Amino acid sequence: MNTLLQELSEAMGVSGAEGPVRRLIREHIVDHVDDVRVDHMGNLLALKKGAGASGLRVLVDAHMDEVGLMITEVDSQGTARFEAVGGFDDRALLGKVVQVGEKGVVGVIGARPLHLLKSAAERARIVKRDAMRIDIGAPTKEAAARKMKPGDRAAFLTTYRELEGMALGKALDNRAGCATLVRLLQAGPYPFDLHAVFSVQEEIGTLGARVASFEIRPDVAFVLECTPAYDLPNRDDVSPNVAVGLGPSLYVMDNRTIQDPRMVSHLMQTATRHGIPFQIRQPGGGGTNTGAIQRAGSGVPVATVAVPARYVHAPAALISLDDLENVFRLADAALRDLPPLADLPG
Repeated sequence: MNTLLQELSEAMGVSGAEGPVRRLIREHIVDHVDDVRVDHMGNLLALKKGAGASGLRVLVDAHMDEVGLMITEVDSQGTARFEAVGGFDDRALLGKVVQVGEKGVVGVIGARPLHLLKSAAERARIVKRDAMRIDIGAPTKEAAARKMKPGDRAAFLTTYRELEGMALGKALDNRAGCATLVRLLQAGPYPFDLHAVFSVQEEIGTLGARVASFEIRPDVAFVLECTPAYDLPNRDDVSPNVAVGLGPSLYVMDNRTIQDPRMVSHLMQTATRHGIPFQIRQPGGGGTNTGAIQRAGSGVPVATVAVPARYVHAPAALISLDDLENVFRLADAALRDLPPLADLPG
């Protein structure tokens, strides 16, 4: 069992309320870094001093936050209205068990029962989130208000499991990246000082990484991510974006940035040299902290390495444990083999 990934997956950390997962990560890295602190945004920043062979200032980022829900109102029946924090498909919500607030009050997302709907059109219609409520079993509004309030975050309550070489859990976007960054800090030192950022609020606009990268002003950066794999289910014979089990996914372009081609080439050459499988994520769509870090200061050469996952932004996702291990192997090797900027492959 990958106990680190299990702990990270099951921890709460909806955007803007990353406290529980931040504390957990700090416990895992504090004995392996030279400095660790929390900035005004809530980013967890760690410095691992290097061996002195390189003067590069290198940043590695993995966002801590997960998509989730925010309580907006406790109504007269003791249930709660809510809004999404991050991107959601409403079809993924109905009937799911959630935990509310840092105390983890358990509830279920419900709506008007199907058999009470009056028309075929109503029954065929996708239930929208404004018609759903979080029900914690409270008999009155007053009883519910003692356990949850507007502004509280709610996260899916999903038990981590491993099956057939796969990991199943919530928030693997991006606790998989966090697990990899923790391991990198435990594995160093590297030739240079490594600035690790476990960033907040990526899911609502890459806000934490934007602040951290402006402060650190790195020479180069890597972003560790979890990217959607559109390989299953698939009715048509079409190429997937990336596929689970074929290795780390390397970005070349998304909605927010074109990856630095020198950094992408360095990753590809490193993977080939070390016998690490990899795949190129199809250009376009989505966005990561890379777009924010790239624009820091006068600009930063940056590239993204991601583990492919099925069913991201849902109550449970699936990743390959081999893919996750190869993301670590590639990131570790790319850091150890990182040349001076002038010598990066063109």
